[in-house]
Amino acid sequence: MANPGQVMVLNTNTKRETGRKAQLNNITAARAVSNIIRTTLGPRSMLKMLLDPMGGIVLTNDGNCILREVDVSHPCAKSMIELSRAQDEEVGDGTTSVIVLAGELMALAEPFVREPLHPTVVVRGYSRALQVALEVCDRRSVAVDLGDREFMGKLVESCLGTKFSSRWNDIMVDMALKAVSTVAREIAGRREVDVKRYAKVEKVPGGEISDCRVISGVMFNKDVTHSKMPRKIQNPRILLLDCPLEYKKGESQINVEIMEEENWNEMLKMEEEYVENMCAEIIAFKPDVVITEKGVSDLAQHYFQRAGISAFRRLRKTDNNRISRATGATIVSRTDEIQETDIGTHCGLMEVRKIGDEYFTFLDECTDPKACTILLRGGSKDVLNEVERNLQDAMQVVRNVHYEPRLLPGGGATEMALSVALRREGDKIEGVQKGPFKAVGEAMEVIPRTLAENCGVSVIRKITELRAKHAAAPENEVCNIGINGVTGKIEDMGELGIWEPYSVKVQTIKTALESSCMLLRIDDIVSGSKHK
Repeated sequence: MANPGQVMVLNTNTKRETGRKAQLNNITAARAVSNIIRTTLGPRSMLKMLLDPMGGIVLTNDGNCILREVDVSHPCAKSMIELSRAQDEEVGDGTTSVIVLAGELMALAEPFVREPLHPTVVVRGYSRALQVALEVCDRRSVAVDLGDREFMGKLVESCLGTKFSSRWNDIMVDMALKAVSTVAREIAGRREVDVKRYAKVEKVPGGEISDCRVISGVMFNKDVTHSKMPRKIQNPRILLLDCPLEYKKGESQINVEIMEEENWNEMLKMEEEYVENMCAEIIAFKPDVVITEKGVSDLAQHYFQRAGISAFRRLRKTDNNRISRATGATIVSRTDEIQETDIGTHCGLMEVRKIGDEYFTFLDECTDPKACTILLRGGSKDVLNEVERNLQDAMQVVRNVHYEPRLLPGGGATEMALSVALRREGDKIEGVQKGPFKAVGEAMEVIPRTLAENCGVSVIRKITELRAKHAAAPENEVCNIGINGVTGKIEDMGELGIWEPYSVKVQTIKTALESSCMLLRIDDIVSGSKHK
């Protein structure tokens, strides 16, 4: 039978990589992404300056922020960048570590892929090592008392020590602890710490970093609607609305035909009476401050001003929710349904202050506020953006400890202990999985090695010394010796007070290993233009 010739199944424009070539390309891409942010790990980390598509500048050493701005084309590199985003959303810290560790795991898989060893064998070895690593972390974890302010402070310091804002550590630590303890609350025996929704960061350029503070209440960028309204009220009664204080407008264009001249005056009078009735219903409850998410008409402003009430309009829904939590007020949708219990009385001071060129309203000195605003001051927008990113990381770390009050030593001590434990366990394994299993232990050393590299010390000497100390420690004892990221010396992390949340460390290891397993199982990459 004659050969039918070559049959083209895929489009001729399609680019395809298969088998070992695809796997090796994936490994190369993972290493390239890892090398981009490797120098941003630890207290002696370097900053990256990135130009965004709009021409703006981003100055940061936050792994997630750097990779978010980097434009990559390789699908494997894009997948690596997603890891950093997932880590940031899940635990808020360890975004650099997860990429560095995943890159190293991929790099150490290369010899196995080049050998005639099937990728699924490598994946099985990695998965087995992950289970052992999680058991070791569980055994080594230390419980923490959330009421111990000094210990919690050290924990936040070890997070902020690697950041740009480390020189203002004392202020940042206090702010992170105060903000999280303010928004934390117990609901039906479950702890809720919603930092994203109830701890708002307001950045105001100008001033100094030392002027930053956490307000015991809420601050928003609005001035009173009428110039004669009071701008400072002690112990105000606050009413929150999400309905407009003006006559109703039609949803679409409406034409009204008027036959008599009196009818026009009557219609205007009806509109005025409608607004007057709404204001009368509000004034009856004697509030000092009225805040609405919609508009306030000139007539309503007039009535409020005569009654000595300060009114604010067009507030964001999120800000209104924060004010509700901080002052104990309930957001009302209709003025005829207002009750005395809806009025917020927990605020100690309402004051409108001018900062720079803009007016800000402070609802301060609240009793037991469950929402807060963090006021950040700094020389420029770039500095403020970086300080905000650092503070968000610090708050996430405190939040994680609130959810799971366990810690592990930092400074590469946990990673080196895992490396030694996996090597010991690997000696007991027989068969083809032994190599990939021990490779995970070797990959763990990348964190202390990178810390030593960024300090500028002799890497081989320090890592050998650290490995020897961990190997000499008895199996049933916890060895907390790691690398001091500032000096590069080998010290006890427990004595230095460098700790990391258990949830961050475990999430880093899980994400790095699981993503490596997923990427190693790819044996075909098809890319090309699709006809519309």
